[in-house]
Amino acid sequence: MTYNALDVVRVPFPFTDRAARKVRPAVVLSDSIAFNTRAGHSVCAVITSAQRSAWPLDLVIEDLAAAGLSNPCLVRMKLFTLDHRLVLGKLGRLAGDDAARLRHRLGILCPQAPFEH
Repeated sequence: MTYNALDVVRVPFPFTDRAARKVRPAVVLSDSIAFNTRAGHSVCAVITSAQRSAWPLDLVIEDLAAAGLSNPCLVRMKLFTLDHRLVLGKLGRLAGDDAARLRHRLGILCPQAPFEH
């Protein structure tokens, strides 16, 4: 299975051998053709409901239904690479406005990277 940029997926945290794990959503950032399919991994950002501790570039997800989320959440720029074998399923996909705002924040995070195709 491969995933596309902007897919919202369910992943186990932490990814190590610790006894306690929680299933949490994340958003795929990397391109399926350029990276995900070839590597068998995706670069992702954490999705959290933690609104008490703001991080730079946090993005409130406005269209929860499209993303497959039921509670208010935000994308947090805690980035990680995850083996597709660990993904527990796809929840949804970031909608147009949320996707545009995420691309804008990624441009701020990595200003020299070309995020437009």
